[in-house]
This record gives sequence, C-alpha cells and structure tokens, in this order.
Amino acid sequence: MTPVRRALEFLVTRVLRSRLGIALVIAVLVFGVIGAARLVSGPVDATTGLSTRPTQPISTVDPHAGDDGVLSSAPAAVSPKTRAGEATPEQTASRFTTAWLTGPGSSGDAWQARLRPLSTPALIEKMTGADPESVPARRTAGAVTLRPRTESFVEALVPLDNGRLRLELVAPDGRWLVDAVDWERQ
Repeated sequence: MTPVRRALEFLVTRVLRSRLGIALVIAVLVFGVIGAARLVSGPVDATTGLSTRPTQPISTVDPHAGDDGVLSSAPAAVSPKTRAGEATPEQTASRFTTAWLTGPGSSGDAWQARLRPLSTPALIEKMTGADPESVPARRTAGAVTLRPRTESFVEALVPLDNGRLRLELVAPDGRWLVDAVDWERQ
C-alpha cells in the first residue's frame, strides 16, 4: 500500500469514528429514506395543500344541543324542594343561627340540645364537645341569603354583627338540616 493511500484511509477512518462522522452517516441515511419514500409515493398534487385533511371540522357533538360542560355560561335555576309541612331552607338557617348565637352564657349541653334538631348527624358529631363560648358573634345583621346548588343542597349566608355565617344545608328527604358551619370575619 502506498503512503498516500494509507494516509487517506487513516483520515477517512478517523473522520467516520468521530462525532462529525457519525452525524454525517446519520444525515445520509435520513435523506436516503426520505428520498426513497418520495420516489415510491409518486407525484404530489399541488392543489391539495399540505395534507389530505378534511375541509370541515369533524364534530361528534350536536352544535345545537347547548353547553354540557361543568362551567356553563348560564347556570340553570334550581329551586330547593321542601317536604310539605317542613321548614324552608331560609327558616332552618334562621333558626339554626338563632340557636348558634345563644351559645355564650349557656351550658354546652343546653346549646347542643338547641342545635341538634336542626343539624345532620354528621354535624352533631363534629360539634360534640364544642364550647358555646367560642361563638364569635352576638347578633344577626341582616336577612338570610340562599345560594341554591341543587334541589337538596343550598348554601345560606347570614350577615352577623362582626362577620358572616355560612351554612350548608341538605335535604335528602325534603327536610332541611344544617350539615356544615363556617364563620368568616369581616
């Protein structure tokens, strides 16, 4: 072998083993595959654009059916359902608030006894051992406001002298009971 040929082989082998050589080999392979695919696929129609996608959107929903998402633009008006002869959610919230506000100055058992007929068993259990002296407000400062969520679940907001009482009322059988109590300072 001649020295020139040996030098050329050394140079080619060295380039092919380097990062640049590996990148060149990969580029040649990629372009070869793309070229072969174009040869096999045949001529391209210039009027079809970039692809053969449909000209109209594909819709699987009736566009006239309305919004069925979680956050619709206009919430459906729901009215709470009350069993005949039972108190409305406003009345129950008002009675519960009155009983809740009479906590300071009374014994824990007497306070709990006043709240029990207006509360769910879950709330009664949560309030077991609660101190009536911990009631932060003394009197109401306005009327009960309802936010109906469903026919059997409403949120009642009661303005107080130094905050707002938020009650969650449920009526699985048409009889409204307080299920959660939250107080917000203003």
